Amino acid sequence: MARQYEDSNSTVKTRRQQEDQRRMAFRRAIEDRCEQRQLLQSITDYPELHWQAPVAALRSVQPGR
Repeated sequence: MARQYEDSNSTVKTRRQQEDQRRMAFRRAIEDRCEQRQLLQSITDYPELHWQAPVAALRSVQPGR
C-alpha cells in the first residue's frame, strides 16, 4: 500500500511541475508581449525612429485588434 501511495504522490508532483512550467512559460510570453508593445509604443512617439520598426510589427501592436 505504501508503494502505491508513493507512485501516486510522484505522479501528482510531476503533474504539478508540468503545470507550473506551462504557467511560467505563459507568464513569460505575456510579459514579453507587454514589453514589446511598450517598446513599439515608445517608438511611435518619435516619428524619426519609424524606419527602425517594421511596418508589420507596428500594425500588430495597435490597440483594438
